[in-house]
Amino acid sequence: MSTMLWLNAAVVFGLRLIDVSLGTLRMLVLFRGYRGIAWVLSFFQSLVFVLAVRQVLTGADHPIEFIAYASGYATGTVLGMWLEGRLALGYSYVRIVSPTKGASIAAALREHGFAVTEIPARGRAGTVAMLEVAVPRRDVDEVQRLAQAVDPNAFITVEEIRTPRRGYFRSTRPT
Repeated sequence: MSTMLWLNAAVVFGLRLIDVSLGTLRMLVLFRGYRGIAWVLSFFQSLVFVLAVRQVLTGADHPIEFIAYASGYATGTVLGMWLEGRLALGYSYVRIVSPTKGASIAAALREHGFAVTEIPARGRAGTVAMLEVAVPRRDVDEVQRLAQAVDPNAFITVEEIRTPRRGYFRSTRPT
């Protein structure tokens, strides 16, 4: 196999990697309501896609190019998900259920600047505290860590929030 064939395969792989990463990011930001960002990502994704297809169709005479195309697609999906996770765009809703330490968890979260809603609830074994915290996605791990430090047996769920309205979100992260 010639150097030119491997170079063409690398170009195809790279173009598909970029194309699909942008497409994955586009879908994830679109689901979170960021239309402007989705438009920009769509523009560049379609541009890169056309370049990738052109590259494959003008030089597709060896199976390695098709493998590069498919590998770029698969790798781009994973890379796009990883990038979106690192960007942590949007908001999440964290629900914490604790049978005995709800007030202590709420106090710890408030001490770190998080707004917490405490709701008395009834679980399988009796009364529990249910705490609700809406936070930027980048803060979810910190909320979980704080809650588990107070009650390692707390039941914690996380849901995505599309568009929060009003309420309190801390503006700066404590140092």
